[in-house]
Amino acid sequence: MSNTPAVPVLMYHHVTPEGGMIAVTPEVFDRQMARLARAGYTSLTAEQFAGYLAGEAVPKKSIVITFDDGYLNNWVYAHPILQRYGLHAILFIVTGLIGDGEARPCAGQGTDLPATPDHHACKKILADGRADDVMLRWSEIQAMREAGTFEFHSHTHTHTRWDKECGEDVDAKRSHIAQELADSRDTLQRHLGEVSDHLCWPQGYFDTDYVDAARAAGFRHLYTTDAFGQNLPGTSPGHIYRFAVRNLPGSWLNRRIWLTAHPQLGAGYVAWRAWKKRIRKRK
Repeated sequence: MSNTPAVPVLMYHHVTPEGGMIAVTPEVFDRQMARLARAGYTSLTAEQFAGYLAGEAVPKKSIVITFDDGYLNNWVYAHPILQRYGLHAILFIVTGLIGDGEARPCAGQGTDLPATPDHHACKKILADGRADDVMLRWSEIQAMREAGTFEFHSHTHTHTRWDKECGEDVDAKRSHIAQELADSRDTLQRHLGEVSDHLCWPQGYFDTDYVDAARAAGFRHLYTTDAFGQNLPGTSPGHIYRFAVRNLPGSWLNRRIWLTAHPQLGAGYVAWRAWKKRIRKRK
């Protein structure tokens, strides 16, 4: 039995005082990051994590911090907190929703901060065509890259579930997915000068057509919303497990990380959680 700890991958979306669905407040996020830093955790880059999956050594207490979509609140609140504790995160951006313009204020700059609505309000604002009100700008992305708090990878170009949009028209579905990935890669290359082989699925959904298109487009490390497994050396980079971080104290997060990473207890823990989820669905 291996004594190598798994590397848990944490999944965030929003850090906002508004709280709500798939969000943590800045106060909770600060306490979570402070606790991780005090406990001596290393937040890996995508390159380091890829190396770990391929068998390279990483610090014993390693994690990956990920954010999905690219909301403005990641710059306003998450960025300064990560910077305070010397931690690093991976942000999967919906490239077609990122705007232009000057960087807006972030926490700690002593100026009025932009509004950061909750998830439901963000969805409505996006549906109204006002993405710049709630999504990042390239100037903010560049500032975070330079600070070392975030690195940026693909979450597709429009976050569209083409399996739903195209229904039974499989050829149209495949064509749209391929175009979606090509547009995302082109946008990242144009604005950041590089594009990686790391991709996060929109809404966590994927099937054979999605996976085939991703591989054809040059993506190899594929991030899911599946929490019921461990990321260990030699496990498939095409199915990376992540768990959603709740708006709970740092003690909860550290305990969850410890259980998920444990080389002996971890497999039983994630299997137990999967069993609990199946039981709830039956009720």
